[in-house]
Amino acid sequence: MNNDVDDLVLIVTIVKKGWGDTVINASRKAGSKGGTIIFGRGTGVHEKKHFLGNLIEPEKEIVLTIAESANADNILEFIKKDVGLDKPGCGMGFVVPVDKVFGTAHILCELDPECEHQYTDTKD
Repeated sequence: MNNDVDDLVLIVTIVKKGWGDTVINASRKAGSKGGTIIFGRGTGVHEKKHFLGNLIEPEKEIVLTIAESANADNILEFIKKDVGLDKPGCGMGFVVPVDKVFGTAHILCELDPECEHQYTDTKD
């Protein structure tokens, strides 16, 4: 299987805690196969809030979605619409080109007709 991929991008979306599933659902509606949610904390200008003299750093969800570059704009539009990323403080996103992918990601098998990987549980 060729791990050089010219037509894949990584869509990174950073949203408030609890909104990661909304991003995943929007991505799926636009044709992606899913994504990965990572937890983080925000330190942006809209994040500086204090309670009883203590700085509150809101929790964030970072959603990573690998997609074919031809479908990236469509996925972005669904995410922006469903999450409301055009409003201040609701989150942000960006797209990064993907040079190489390793492992047994199912998207690679979908792109490579010679892929013979069987999805089985290898834990004993």
